[in-house]
Amino acid sequence: MREIQLPVNDETIRELRVGEPVLLSGLMVTGRDAAHKWMMETFIKKTKEPKGDDLQVYEALKKLLNGAVIYHCGPVVSGLDSKDYKFVAAGPTTSIREEPYQAAVMKHFNLKGVIGKGGMGAKTLQGCQETPGVYFHAIGGAASFIAQSVKKVLGVYKLEFGVPEALWVIEVKDFPVVVTMDSHGQSQHTVVESASHRVLEELLAQPY
Repeated sequence: MREIQLPVNDETIRELRVGEPVLLSGLMVTGRDAAHKWMMETFIKKTKEPKGDDLQVYEALKKLLNGAVIYHCGPVVSGLDSKDYKFVAAGPTTSIREEPYQAAVMKHFNLKGVIGKGGMGAKTLQGCQETPGVYFHAIGGAASFIAQSVKKVLGVYKLEFGVPEALWVIEVKDFPVVVTMDSHGQSQHTVVESASHRVLEELLAQPY
């Protein structure tokens, strides 16, 4: 199993191929629907004016996300009152919801990886080739186990989005993932989907 320290360079990303298991260590940021929509509208398409602490958060994210990964995760977090934050559960959420935003976010922030479950579509796959970057599939249904890889919560941005939708900055050690979309245009999700369609067609064609 390959071990990768975050942030990561283009050369290492280009070496990764579909099916390769990886252990990630270093800093990553969580982000789901609200975060991606906010980044796209406020700083990429600029259809909304920045407000509140938007500009300060943006400057921080530019540094944090450069060469890093974003994790599609809505964590369960303890210590909200004391701000002694700890991830109790940290399982991946379904990534396809971010398909309208992901390629643009990857390019804008120089993201080298996206972590989630279920894979993403053609637009993100193209983004992986251009940025370059990869999609890492995390283990679904193992939220408590994955939380053990989160060694420290370093901070949080946009907590007003709600705990699951906020941008949590975390330090991880040996975070287990598998490359399922690489920077060479290969997607394991497309392969599985095509195979499933063939099986379905065969079943529907059978006489009863």
